Amino acid sequence: MALIKSISGFRGTIGGRASEGLTPIDTVKFVSAFAAFIKESYKKDKITMVLGRDARISGEMVSHLVVGTLMGMGVDVIDTGLSTTPTVEMAVTDKGADAGIILTASHNPMQWNALKFLNAKGEFISASEGRRVLELAAMEDFTFAEVEKLGSHTVDSTTIDRHIEKVLALDLVDVEAIRNAKLKVAYDAVCSTGGLVLTKLLNALGVQQVVALNAEPTGRFPHNPEPLPENISQICEEVVKQGCDVGFVVDPDVDRLAIVCETGKPFVEEYTLVAVADYVLAHTPGATVSNMSSTMALRDITEAKGQQYFASAVGEVNVVEKMKEKNAVIGGEGNGGVIYPALHYGRDALVGIALFLSHLAKSGKKCSDLRDGYPDYVISKNKMELTPDMNVDDILAKMAEKYANYDVSTVDGVKIIFDKQWVHLRKSNTEPIIRIYSESDSLTTADHLANVIMEDITNIIRENL
Repeated sequence: MALIKSISGFRGTIGGRASEGLTPIDTVKFVSAFAAFIKESYKKDKITMVLGRDARISGEMVSHLVVGTLMGMGVDVIDTGLSTTPTVEMAVTDKGADAGIILTASHNPMQWNALKFLNAKGEFISASEGRRVLELAAMEDFTFAEVEKLGSHTVDSTTIDRHIEKVLALDLVDVEAIRNAKLKVAYDAVCSTGGLVLTKLLNALGVQQVVALNAEPTGRFPHNPEPLPENISQICEEVVKQGCDVGFVVDPDVDRLAIVCETGKPFVEEYTLVAVADYVLAHTPGATVSNMSSTMALRDITEAKGQQYFASAVGEVNVVEKMKEKNAVIGGEGNGGVIYPALHYGRDALVGIALFLSHLAKSGKKCSDLRDGYPDYVISKNKMELTPDMNVDDILAKMAEKYANYDVSTVDGVKIIFDKQWVHLRKSNTEPIIRIYSESDSLTTADHLANVIMEDITNIIRENL
């Protein structure tokens, strides 16, 4: 069993002993701590929270625990039920709530679930706020409400429809162009909540034919739910078989988006944001942002349009912070996360689909032709396992020193930029591991760069034995 406590929330496997997984005891403790934190932060005794979940098997059980705990803390709960992460984020502000909780382990297997916490802006809480929640949970410093001050529980089933309405109302979403293009579109919802929203969305966008795969929200994921090329062979085959113009794949909570070309070839997650940003920049000049481990292609297309690109530390919170700082018109992460501030500051597959289809329809091109028009980079992802006694920070510092003559960033681990290629070294917060991401114009050269860096790390370790 596993339980990961982090500033971004609490993630764990279901079952086992307390503190060794996301058990009922742990769920109650962490939710109570978050409610106490919100009360403390806003200096309010009476607060409202929005709740939503993906379709994983444990979701109903965890949801009951969360609702009961929040009511016990005197919190009024607006329960959206089966929903998506971006839908819950938007519902927080729509309802004027003080906070939100999303029950999803994102792309983790069905044995996992997680508590993800939102502030009053419908955005993930900051690192410092997350640390305070951890402190309160560790101290069990929270007080439950007396009987006459218990919270209420109301169900709201309108939030998905409202989310779609707001997507359709965006200036850059061109329903007429999509309808005129007479598109046939497939999607894979991995048997989670995407099946509740994507057919609705695509029909509302004017898509002529929709082919739905794994649309029933059973929570029994038919394949690894992370939308990487190696996990989406079913829809790749189906797009070709059905003669679709494009295919979409979402993760269980529908904040990440992968695209499949009409040829059955993956567009590749890294290029979801690139394509959407290309379209947005053509109509709305401005800055773009992605994290340090995302493809250089976003930088290239941004600068080609005479605009500025900025890189943030890894993590949605950090991307959003940088986007606000630079007043970016579009941003996100290379994992298929599109953040479009004209709608809200959160990764959102729905707005990603709407903007991409508008781009595709108005371009008059095939999906594969769009992809071929972008700079071609490949990212290699590797890791080095270390022993617990090794000082990872010291190793990273020595790597930064070794490559000091190059463009080196230490904002988030160590990133070394070599003109048209880069390598990014990040330590794990939960394991004695250094993650090594490298990008170049081919997998061979990206792998070679990663191997060179790993050899350097090995030599540093030997020198310090």
